[in-house]
Amino acid sequence: MATIVLGTVPAEEFALARTLAALPDVSVETERIVETGRDTVMPLLWIRGEPRSSVEAALADDPSVDNVTLLDEFEDELLFRMEWVDKVQLLVQMLANSAATVMDAWGEDGRWQLRVLYPDRDHFSRTHEFCTDHGLGFDVHSIRELDGEPAGRYGLTTEQYRALVQAVRAGYFQIPRETELEALADEFDISHQALSERIRRGTEALVEDTLLVGGEVPDGGGRSV
Repeated sequence: MATIVLGTVPAEEFALARTLAALPDVSVETERIVETGRDTVMPLLWIRGEPRSSVEAALADDPSVDNVTLLDEFEDELLFRMEWVDKVQLLVQMLANSAATVMDAWGEDGRWQLRVLYPDRDHFSRTHEFCTDHGLGFDVHSIRELDGEPAGRYGLTTEQYRALVQAVRAGYFQIPRETELEALADEFDISHQALSERIRRGTEALVEDTLLVGGEVPDGGGRSV
């Protein structure tokens, strides 16, 4: 069963540690990561929060990158293609040896947050073993198996998913509203207070899973693998 893992890794064990240290206000988001060899990967990166001149100077001084190319510039966003040539063993292991897909990777404040899709838990176990063998600190914050239900893809319970979908279909989020909470609650045979809580918690889970990946790390720390 496909498995999504959310976790963090220190930048010094991953990539762009010197750039993130030199530019504490910068944030880096991957658009795509391609494995190009045993010792290199080629990411497309959005870099935000610093002027172009500062970013280019920091990248030029960063030993973890090579062949840096600015592809485009949009106001305060810079799109780069580059090669990561140092400390990419974890990424290569994920992409090549564990058949994983890095869905999101966001770097800031000296760390990277990753959301990785594995074909199953056994493939994730290979990454676990690799980190243990090489002393890498990949701190796992959540592991979610996709059981075929649409809800599982977005961090929702089945009840939250159904409540949100029905609320949209019935026009609950329209302005003005086309239905009221009480009418929706009757469809689910629950109280309007229970449905309101279900919708609020589902909305929070959906935003955290789709929009805040790479933002704040979930509370409660993590467990190192």
